[in-house]
Order: sequence, then C-alpha cells, then structure tokens
Amino acid sequence: MWGGVMPQYAKQRDPMERLAILEDRLALLERVGRTTSEVPFFPTSAHGLFWEDTAAFATTWETIITPRAAVVSLGLVFIGDLVGSVYTGGAWQVVVNDGAAVVGSGAVPASATYALPTVSIDLGPYRGAPDLKIQIQTRRTSGATTGGRYGGGGAIGSAPRFARQL
Repeated sequence: MWGGVMPQYAKQRDPMERLAILEDRLALLERVGRTTSEVPFFPTSAHGLFWEDTAAFATTWETIITPRAAVVSLGLVFIGDLVGSVYTGGAWQVVVNDGAAVVGSGAVPASATYALPTVSIDLGPYRGAPDLKIQIQTRRTSGATTGGRYGGGGAIGSAPRFARQL
C-alpha cells in the first residue's frame, strides 16, 4: 500500500538553536547596513552655478531613474541672491514625468538664508514603469526684476544635497 516507505518528518529545532540562528542573521544585517542606491542629478542650465532668474517655474536639475525601491529620499538646498539692496525670494517644486505630479514644494525666503528641505517620493505608483523622470524646479516670486546675475533680475540658487533610492 505505501510501498514499505514511511513518510519522513523534519526534526523540529530546539528553540535555543533557532534563537542562535536568528541572532547570527541579525548581526549580519547590522554589519551590512541598509541597502541604498545613490541617484545622480544633472544640471539643465548653462549658467556656472545653477541659478535661475525666471518668474515661471524652470527646471534646474533632473534625472531619470528606474523605480526599483520603495522611496526616493531627496535633500535640497535653495537660496535667493541679492541685487542692489533687494533680496530675492522664490518657490521650488519637485515634479515627476515633466509635471505629471508635484511631489514636493516650498518657499525660498527673501533673505540670505538657505532653505534645506527634504522630499520623500513614494515610488509605489511608478513601480511598473521602466523609467521615472524627477525634476527640481525654481522660480522667483519677489526681488529685483532687472539686473542681477543674468540680467533678468534676482535669481534662486539650487542644488540637490543627496538623493537615494531606499
């Protein structure tokens, strides 16, 4: 009926042995750390330092990634310049796929103060896509409208501080 072979059963491990195995695996994970992937951004302006003096949103940095993680963590830096005795203020936003969605936005103070925002982009909705374009945009909202670095008035300086897929 069974062919003379009895079913085989796996021996249950001792709870202390299982705990030791788990502790070894945890120690290995702590040594390795969390896996991240740096994301490079590229300037879109021919200006030496990446300043933009337009009153409409203009892309200053961008990249294209293949979404393969849960989140892109993005750190940014913005500062308005000084034209004559007038400080420039502005706004920034991070958009995906040429403006299909705004995933982060904020203000750049009209002072000599850096704005250091961070943005977390949920990659869940884009996981099936072969690529995702991420753009950093700025615009001037206050300050001089003539003169300045490029003749168009006060400018907003921008740069990514870090960008990682987590």
